Amino acid sequence: MQSWEEELQAFRRRTKKSAQAWEAAKKRIPFGVNSNYRLVDPYPLYVRKAKGSRIWDADGTEYIDFCMAFGALVAGHSHPVLAKAMRERVSNGTIFGFESVDAGPLADHISRRFRLDRLKFSMTGLDATLFAVRLARAVTGRRRILKFEGCYHGSHDALMVSIKPKKEDSGDRRRPNPVPSSKGLLPELVQTAVVAPFNDLAATEALANEHADDIAGIILEPVPMNMGYVQPKAGFLEGLRKIATEIGALLIFDEVKTCGKWYGGAEEAFGVTPDVKVLGKAIGGGFPLAAVGGSRSIMDQVVPGQIGHAGTFNANPLSISAGLVTMTKILTRAGMRHAQQIGDDLAKGYRDISGDHGLEMVVQAGGISGTVHFARRAVTDWRSFQDVDVGRWWGFYTAMLNRGIVPMATGPDEQWTSSVAHTKADVSRHLDAFEDVAESMKRGRAEMSLVEAV
Repeated sequence: MQSWEEELQAFRRRTKKSAQAWEAAKKRIPFGVNSNYRLVDPYPLYVRKAKGSRIWDADGTEYIDFCMAFGALVAGHSHPVLAKAMRERVSNGTIFGFESVDAGPLADHISRRFRLDRLKFSMTGLDATLFAVRLARAVTGRRRILKFEGCYHGSHDALMVSIKPKKEDSGDRRRPNPVPSSKGLLPELVQTAVVAPFNDLAATEALANEHADDIAGIILEPVPMNMGYVQPKAGFLEGLRKIATEIGALLIFDEVKTCGKWYGGAEEAFGVTPDVKVLGKAIGGGFPLAAVGGSRSIMDQVVPGQIGHAGTFNANPLSISAGLVTMTKILTRAGMRHAQQIGDDLAKGYRDISGDHGLEMVVQAGGISGTVHFARRAVTDWRSFQDVDVGRWWGFYTAMLNRGIVPMATGPDEQWTSSVAHTKADVSRHLDAFEDVAESMKRGRAEMSLVEAV
């Protein structure tokens, strides 16, 4: 591996057309990106095509992709079974303004697989978590939502609180301040969020009891994935289940990501049953699809004219057909076992190589995903994530791109996704690239200054 500056210059030489695309996009699109999280230094990678486990950038350079659209593509890029089905779907109409005949069969499969009585389809994780919050407030007649510091649930106003708060704004570790994550949020709405520290059950219980009469729901990713990959401590999810029951709030699992990490989602992995689940990303096979589901007693309260749930593109035929093919023919239990083995092999390889080279690095993984933190200790919550050497991560990421590997989703707070399309050969090439990078890190030749994503 070269020095950080040499790696950066190599990236610029390899990606000239991405630089050109970025400059052209900035003329009409603020900062040239349509999600602020895609803006990175020196500029975003622009992609021309993708298939299987590979993507090709604007310059035609091939990469083995372990980002997989931030976890949305457990089915891989352009899976041939899905591609064939979608060509047929497009030829027979893309949206009707009426219900698709496949909506019922897909709802039945998802309900059985994720242990739900009933569900409502939405388009994205954003609008699904928004509806879950509305549902909790309507069912309980209360205002407040307890969420966890550092957790992301989509960019809608109710939950854009304490996503990436700065230390100086965060307050006490056990009683974090609700910090708005954007301008334009109403202060009175921000104050309806009760912010708790993830993995600290005692602190969470104290906050829940303090606001017990006004907490409508407790929402969390069972495995937070906006600060890498954070496993819940033993008993934490069980404790939240008990707290929610005692105070009469709904426990909401935001499984927009975790529903695609295990065949049956987080409940299968951890054995804890929430009141409401929000599903998304992987269930659509690359098409926008999300769902909110739960028990019959809760979901049957979504009565027209009483609890609003609407959207022209909800359960559109494209997304529904993609979801049905993806869930029943591609992300089968056998397919998920394969993806998990790929993820396990990748995690073991990272641990072995980092150990061999004496790197100060922690590997946190489970299911089909994981991450590497350049830190001395495991990340257990947002405060400990702030001890991660972010600049070193960006140096690692850029160096891996220069070796034809997208090692994980863009950012030190993200994770890799292994898919049904990945092979053991893909893992070997990934780890060979990291071996080369790790050797230079060990020798101290990499000048990885702090480089922050804007």
